[in-house]
Amino acid sequence: MTQESLHRVVALVDAGSNPFELGCATEVFGLRRPELGRDLYDFRLCAATRRIRMRDGFFELAGIAPLDAVDEADTVIVPNRPDIDVPRRPAVLDAIRRAHARGARLVGFCSGAFTLAEAGVLDGRRATAHWQWAARFRSRFPRVHLETDVLFVDDGDILTSAGSAAALDLGLHLVRRDHGAEIANAVSRRLVFAHRDGGQRQFIERPIPDIPDDSLAPLLAWAREHLDRPLSVADLAARMTVSPATLHRRFRVQLGTTPLAWLTGERVTLARRLLERGESRLDVVARRSGLGTATNLRALVRRETGLTPSEYRHRFSRDDAPGRR
Repeated sequence: MTQESLHRVVALVDAGSNPFELGCATEVFGLRRPELGRDLYDFRLCAATRRIRMRDGFFELAGIAPLDAVDEADTVIVPNRPDIDVPRRPAVLDAIRRAHARGARLVGFCSGAFTLAEAGVLDGRRATAHWQWAARFRSRFPRVHLETDVLFVDDGDILTSAGSAAALDLGLHLVRRDHGAEIANAVSRRLVFAHRDGGQRQFIERPIPDIPDDSLAPLLAWAREHLDRPLSVADLAARMTVSPATLHRRFRVQLGTTPLAWLTGERVTLARRLLERGESRLDVVARRSGLGTATNLRALVRRETGLTPSEYRHRFSRDDAPGRR
């Protein structure tokens, strides 16, 4: 795939931007991927001025692309910064509106939702932002449907994430959406980061555990190795020698989801990876992923991706996937 055919991601930086989210964007979209044998994105930074002072004056950026780089982007990551009450530059907001009007994908990490809302592109749309700013966001932008109990929101061409670390979750979600679960898993491994589903809660209160440790990690690792088995919630509870009710409570506290929802999500992810590896026999994919039947496989893959298993395999198989901008 040539550099010209790569999906172009432009991160728009403005005065006071937070370095962490910018680093997340660079890590996910900007690094070379020699272990994959190809690059995934054409990534660059841009700004409205030649020099940009980052949050709290930590450092300045210089030598990055001018603002008109946004006009050539397939995906635009909008500025985020902690001083949410300071208006964004009119030129920056205009660039975001132009990108939205021509169909570019817009991404807001953390307080980036404020930038998108100020540009007027979130009216009537779903979004999320850091939980501590929820009341102020709703007060300023009542026409936006703010969801504060999730890590990120994928509303098609506009995506937003919650607190800083959720930028990595959303970034990996975009990689999975663009390149499939197998590639996203490879990027996640390189980051040494366990990708979390967007539906998980932003803030989970975790008391200091008593001894012995009641972490779910050993159970999750075991379940992932046995997805081809007809596992049930009762089976998982028996594995941990707790009741199903206790297991359900621990999943809610530690993962913000239910055991059944987690198990189904893991099965669908495995099915997607098998399809990406070129497996065309749906009964085999259904059996190896634990989804049971080809009918169930079709329903769940379509619900998750909007594609049939055959369409998904054709789009993301390493052998079949055409070069995509």
